[in-house]
Amino acid sequence: MRRKLVTMARREKSIPTGRIRRTARVGGLVGGQAARGAMTKAANVARSEDAGREALERRYLETAERIVDVLGTMKGAAMKVGQVVSFLDIEFVPPEYRDLIQDKLAELRAAAPQVSFDRMRGVIEDDLDGSLEEAFAEFDPEAVAAASIGQVYRARLHDGRAVAVKVQYPGISAAVRADLQNLGLLLRLAKSIAPGIDPKAIAGEIRERIVDECDYELEAQAHRAFERDWRGHPFVYVPPVITSLSRERVLVTEWVDGMPFDEVKKLPKPDRDRFAEIVYRFFIGSFHRTGHFSADPHPGNYLLMGDGRVAFIDFGMNKKLPRARIDAERRWLRAAMERDTESLRSQLGALGFFDPDDERVSAERVMDHIWTLSWWWFEDREITISRELVAEIMIDAGDPRSDYWDLLRRENIPADDVFAQRMAGLTFAVLGQLEATNNWYRIAREYLYGDPPATPLGEAEAPFWGLPTAA
Repeated sequence: MRRKLVTMARREKSIPTGRIRRTARVGGLVGGQAARGAMTKAANVARSEDAGREALERRYLETAERIVDVLGTMKGAAMKVGQVVSFLDIEFVPPEYRDLIQDKLAELRAAAPQVSFDRMRGVIEDDLDGSLEEAFAEFDPEAVAAASIGQVYRARLHDGRAVAVKVQYPGISAAVRADLQNLGLLLRLAKSIAPGIDPKAIAGEIRERIVDECDYELEAQAHRAFERDWRGHPFVYVPPVITSLSRERVLVTEWVDGMPFDEVKKLPKPDRDRFAEIVYRFFIGSFHRTGHFSADPHPGNYLLMGDGRVAFIDFGMNKKLPRARIDAERRWLRAAMERDTESLRSQLGALGFFDPDDERVSAERVMDHIWTLSWWWFEDREITISRELVAEIMIDAGDPRSDYWDLLRRENIPADDVFAQRMAGLTFAVLGQLEATNNWYRIAREYLYGDPPATPLGEAEAPFWGLPTAA
């Protein structure tokens, strides 16, 4: 007998959609942070070193609290900026505070506005042009997860299949448009706790993709492409889209049961290392094997299945690059790995990473910087990616405290590289959370030089890609 569909009534806080209201909230947060930062710096002149450090620690904690309080009710592009920050390890904060701040920022991934199910049901029925009962045999009104612009529910189709139903918050499109108008304020907020963030690059990324993310039909299209590319893979699984029930504001996919990232982090080290390599091979492998990659590798987007495969479940932010661009990326990476200094500078200049005529950008300085960022996969040995290593490299990637700040100020991320850089950086941060160990150099050579598989997982997937095995 079909389970009775239930509605849920609960008190809700509305999502502010007007630009003035949203500007006031974000502007108040950013302005308050700037004022507190100035007061802390002024007061630190008269404080001892320890007292000044303690004041700075308190300010970071207050920042994390306020981000959760304000952005957690906004969603939209404001939420997306918060999510970007939440997956960076804020390692320049003293160790005893890192987990607390990371936990606070992580709340941005799960905190959902209190929107009643009656209103969310209205979105579903409007988009499907029919009743919930006609489309689903069962529908649990309690959301199981929150995305930046919607919520995910569990349901069952009339043919018995369990499905995940992602539904946009009502009015979220207007909220996103308001956030994009206020993008400068939002990026000042992000930079206040993560100085290494490049506001210009992130602004371009958000403006290019965030509006597309409001159209689930576009996401469904990308999701289907990933599912086709990875169908039958030995350790990667992409659940299929239920196309007949997917619309602009509703996306329905096959339900996947699996262990979330926070539980994976508690597994024994060999299991964590295996999981980390699969994550690496999916995100980095997508870039090199197909040119179509997910640009959002945060841990909420994949699950460890009972059979050992990893399911990847969200493709709202993705990018497809032409083969010529992928080949160009490989050429400069090979030049860096081989320490071909002049070739590296020439290729990066041609791609637009800096002005090739700027004599202040020396070839040796460029090579040193690339090696400082990438030595962990340029050296032929097993390396554990610790959270401390992630912090160190994040600073050298874009922080004023970096020894390469003179060079960083003259560098640029070309438009075609914004998503790839974000994907690679956040994948690296995820490996750090897992404390993953591997010979990353040998895996990288599979992609850059076509070397035979370097690990058992590489051996397992080689036939899938039509590649020879090591045997």
